[in-house]
Amino acid sequence: MQRFVVALLAAVDAAIAAAVGLALILAPATLLWVFGFGTDADWSALWAATASVWQLGHLVPLDITLPPIYLTAAGIDEAAASFSLSLAPLALAALAAGLAARTGVRASRSEAWESGLIGGIVAFTALAAGVALTGANPLAAAPPGLAIVLPALVFAIPATLAAVVTEWREADVGLIARGRDALESRIGESGLAAVSETTRGVGIVVTGFVGAGAVLLTVALIARGPQVVALSQAGNADVLGASVIALSQLAYLPTLVVWAASFIAGPGFAVGAATTVAPAGTQVGVLPPVPLLGVIPESTTSWLLLLALVPVALGALAGWMVRSRLIADHPRAIADGWGLRATVAGAIAALSGGAAALLAQLAGGSIGPGALAQVGPSPAAVGLAVGVEVLIGAAILLALPSGRGSGNDADVDGWRVWQPEPSDEPRPLTGDATADTSRVHDTAPVDGTADRDDAGRVEPADDPDRTDTQPLFPHPRRGEGSPLD
Repeated sequence: MQRFVVALLAAVDAAIAAAVGLALILAPATLLWVFGFGTDADWSALWAATASVWQLGHLVPLDITLPPIYLTAAGIDEAAASFSLSLAPLALAALAAGLAARTGVRASRSEAWESGLIGGIVAFTALAAGVALTGANPLAAAPPGLAIVLPALVFAIPATLAAVVTEWREADVGLIARGRDALESRIGESGLAAVSETTRGVGIVVTGFVGAGAVLLTVALIARGPQVVALSQAGNADVLGASVIALSQLAYLPTLVVWAASFIAGPGFAVGAATTVAPAGTQVGVLPPVPLLGVIPESTTSWLLLLALVPVALGALAGWMVRSRLIADHPRAIADGWGLRATVAGAIAALSGGAAALLAQLAGGSIGPGALAQVGPSPAAVGLAVGVEVLIGAAILLALPSGRGSGNDADVDGWRVWQPEPSDEPRPLTGDATADTSRVHDTAPVDGTADRDDAGRVEPADDPDRTDTQPLFPHPRRGEGSPLD
């Protein structure tokens, strides 16, 4: 019964995820429909338009066919009447992926993650099929198979990843827990920790990569705000048209963030065939009259090549955090395992490059006929650049020797923590000249908590005067004292 309840709740979550995306499109579209076309408009076309936008936002390409009456009114050549629209507004896909990840985490913590995933994925797939069947649009046709499969994957992949990661980190029983334990028995506890920390390092790099793109886009919007405003005014759009353009640009902001991140990595992006926008140089032709494209500079300076240091710094940050945690928990493995260090650095770089390539693939596509069929970054170039840059930063930090042990004075990477040598000669007590000198006091232990009598018994050293040497300066590694000879 519990598995059925978990599956039912996950199905409700999936239905909410699909409904939220549709509502975000349908609500403003309804207002625009009323004020733009009046109450006598064809309301069935409103749902068809909403379904097409929802499908495009979930990575489904649309085959656009412009009617002849529109071609005549707009003066468009008949050769441009049909084209593919595949550049997705990633805001909708990101929203669905975030809600799907939430569903996966909740399914894992309900102790029946398989049932939760099945219920959620089946429900979202059924809703995607319903949208595809009821929202047929002759002006923007979507391939029937892709209209169902791609939205289902947008939900299924994040939900599955979130559930598996949560099971890996928190579960004590179950399929993933057994697989984790089997892997630990093969590669050891330190190897399993390296796998977990590698995943953490990849998360740091990908998050920082997207964040750096958002920062660069914000700076570009501020610096080139006048150009954006000029393009908006040049369109001479009325209130209805300006509202549609503004909402569309908001939906495409995450797509432009990935473009900006690709610019930071070095390869940049294209806004048409035979065009390039990169730190090494910019070559663009006539841009579409979209105000947000005003952030694209006409030329660049070679100083912008220094932006490539951002992925290097992210790799260094990931390497430092992974190295610190491994040294704290498994100092011997990280000290002796140069192969482990190289493997961790290579895995972080490879997975980060793969994630960057996937983001570039999602942020590219077609927005029109002819040259506009090639828009966005190149996945292969972006993935390779990010992988190499992250590898440099991660390798530098992981190759540094560690200078600390794990609670003992062992050698770690050739660095020895100082420890006093025991003295064979008795030392007279300081202070009272009449004190009993028959007791032999060895050098005080590093922790300063005990000394030994003639029989070797350990006695507490609560009284500072009972030892011949006292901590004078804080120990640089342990926060304790070092004796003064």
